[in-house]
Amino acid sequence: MITDIFGIFVMFSLLLPWFQKYVLETRRIGVLRQMEKKRKSRVIALVHRQESMSFLGVPFLRYIDIQDSEEILRAIRMTDDDVPIDIILHTPGGLVLAAEQIAYALKNHPAKVTAFIPHYAMSGGTMIALAADEIVMDYNAVLGPLDPQLGDKPAVSVLKVLDEKPRDQIDDETLILADMSRKAVEQVRRCIMHILNDKYDEAARERIATELTRGRWTHDYPLTVEELRELGIEVSTDMPEEVYAFMSLHKQPAVRRPSVEYVPLPYSKETQS
Repeated sequence: MITDIFGIFVMFSLLLPWFQKYVLETRRIGVLRQMEKKRKSRVIALVHRQESMSFLGVPFLRYIDIQDSEEILRAIRMTDDDVPIDIILHTPGGLVLAAEQIAYALKNHPAKVTAFIPHYAMSGGTMIALAADEIVMDYNAVLGPLDPQLGDKPAVSVLKVLDEKPRDQIDDETLILADMSRKAVEQVRRCIMHILNDKYDEAARERIATELTRGRWTHDYPLTVEELRELGIEVSTDMPEEVYAFMSLHKQPAVRRPSVEYVPLPYSKETQS
């Protein structure tokens, strides 16, 4: 009898985490689908938890990576050109390559793209948000600067060495790093100019791209709604309740889970009716 009870207890203990995970994922998909029906759109969530950030904001553990870009590009391909895309962003940033791929893919989607930031989207997350036709933030949410980081060194700070020390006192490794830094800053600046192409005139794009990449702030500096508007970036604070409901189902997890989620079905205008 005791053995049977112990066996049932062990079986229950093994199945309970799986069942709880299944229920949570089902609830998340339910909220996404509810938002999709309300807005007649495809909703994609890029949510990173278990994030850890250093003083300069270099992300560790969970961040935007190639797997994320592959999943989001797949979701975009499964969405008809006339179906809007809503992307929920909660991320400390990550690989520039992956963030740029996502940003370009969203910019190239013919229908309206809206980025929702309920809490924060730093670095590469900011780049993705800028690619959207509309940015919607919680009033207390933040974006971040887009100055490139080479390892643990801010590219702009490396370039300052060339201005502050005589060239004959700078070692070859630093000179090489400075050359890479100059290229990195210019590449990110050009990317920002491109993804803002249809939203702002050239002068506004130049000002925004320069301010975000010139190293005015540390990489983890929080850019508030007011500061973004001062930079000339258009931001709405009309956040749908479904976004908050979705984020409430993303408590800090103890185990790894997929960071990109969407309803895995092809969408057309008819399916959204």
